[in-house]
Amino acid sequence: MLPLITGAIWLYVLGRFVRPLPWRVGARAALAFVIFLVAQYHWFTRHFFGSLASPELPRPVLLGLGWAFGAFLLLGMLLLLRDVAGGLVFLVSRRAGRAVLSGRTLHRSLGALALVLSAVGTWQAVRVPDVKTVTIAIPGLPPAFDGYRIAQLTDLHASRLLPESWMAAVVARTNALDADLIVITGDLADGFPEARAADVRPLGDLRARDGVLAIPGNHEYYADYRSWMAAYRALGLGMLENDHVLIRRGGATLAVAGLTDRQAGRFGQPRPDLDAALKGLEPGVPVILLAHRPDRAARHARAGIALQLSGHTHGGQILGPHLLTQWVNKGFVSGLYRLGPMRLYVSNGAGLWNGLALRLGRPSEITRIVLRAEE
Repeated sequence: MLPLITGAIWLYVLGRFVRPLPWRVGARAALAFVIFLVAQYHWFTRHFFGSLASPELPRPVLLGLGWAFGAFLLLGMLLLLRDVAGGLVFLVSRRAGRAVLSGRTLHRSLGALALVLSAVGTWQAVRVPDVKTVTIAIPGLPPAFDGYRIAQLTDLHASRLLPESWMAAVVARTNALDADLIVITGDLADGFPEARAADVRPLGDLRARDGVLAIPGNHEYYADYRSWMAAYRALGLGMLENDHVLIRRGGATLAVAGLTDRQAGRFGQPRPDLDAALKGLEPGVPVILLAHRPDRAARHARAGIALQLSGHTHGGQILGPHLLTQWVNKGFVSGLYRLGPMRLYVSNGAGLWNGLALRLGRPSEITRIVLRAEE
């Protein structure tokens, strides 16, 4: 499906950008061929360099491919914006409309702008995230947990693009928050455990008073799920697969539950089961639910969850097109939401899949969450 989508975008770029260039036929054909290779780079990496989720290529190569592919996508978007704007102007003034649709200066500027924006977006995608602090009032939170600090990491996507050095920097910045609890809401790594062993090793250095809890995301299932769960546990991560743990402060109790991802069904693994995750909990205990995807938040709110922490969306990655990601995820894409008494926080994530290494206007984050008792 992905090669067909990028192929369609390539045809559009071919017709609306390459063909109108005042170049010789041979030069335009060469440019069209280069753009075609960029458009189909996922196909090439999948068949010759590992897998779609984790191409095993040197980091500088992945950065270059990410920049080129990002420029290709951005060029398609910019051309579409120009054509829509030109069409609207054409309805008012044919002369002005033709100037927008076929002006050479604007035409070439779009190509240059796509290259520059992609360079900025690629850098934003791979830099060590800043810390974002969010205060969340929880109905029924015991006073003993007022001010409780949670550091949320999500969508780390350890890979050849985001290797051990990057992960170590993220871990150091997270540990500096001196959190009571660290949670990781899925998509910790891309590729097989043996290929990523060094890249995920820094996760074993995460430290918090009440430990580190994590859940699988959809990417955990693409490469030897059970081996990944064993590897994470060996690093000291408490993996919650439709289960919960209790955290106590004096006589007060807070529950943290975690779900698997619905991708599990394709691989013969346990599907998300909220009833199993909450089994045995005493009534009245506030529950923080770790769920990789935010799209079932309304269902979880009806079940009495106090706070859901999710990732998966990467915040939409690009301002504007993020609205499509928001629509796909039932209206949830980034930040804090209120669903009746339940709160939902969707983190933009610390990393991203190397197949689209681009962030523009939707920055990565390490999230510091401070819980407050709602008055």
